[in-house]
Amino acid sequence: MPVVTRWYIRAGLLYLVLALLAGALVVAPAAIATLPVVPGLLPVYFHLLMVGWVTHLIIGVAYWMFPRHSRERPRGRDSLFFAAFGLLNTGLMLRAIGEPLQAAGITTGGPLLVASALLQLAGGWAAVAALWPRVRER
Repeated sequence: MPVVTRWYIRAGLLYLVLALLAGALVVAPAAIATLPVVPGLLPVYFHLLMVGWVTHLIIGVAYWMFPRHSRERPRGRDSLFFAAFGLLNTGLMLRAIGEPLQAAGITTGGPLLVASALLQLAGGWAAVAALWPRVRER
């Protein structure tokens, strides 16, 4: 299994665990009245699950399994995959920090969410740019 694939899949598994923890923290106050409600945790849960777990897993497996780009560079431009990895993860971390801040009324939450969205968008574009040449007819 290629190194890039291992990075994406391990990150995805970590995000799955974090998403499950966030999901438990979302529903726990309803079950245990003494637990405090953490504002803004529901969107964090969804982002950890979809961008963190699902997107990382898809990109990692696609890097590994898609048809070869060329004989010289079988998987295409690795730099784009690493850039996508960094952009997606940085954006996801900013989202996990910014959502609760925004929900709590702290003004720094808004700019963090904008930066998060832009980083995740750029990461998605980088992943598409890296995979696009490998999607072709026989």
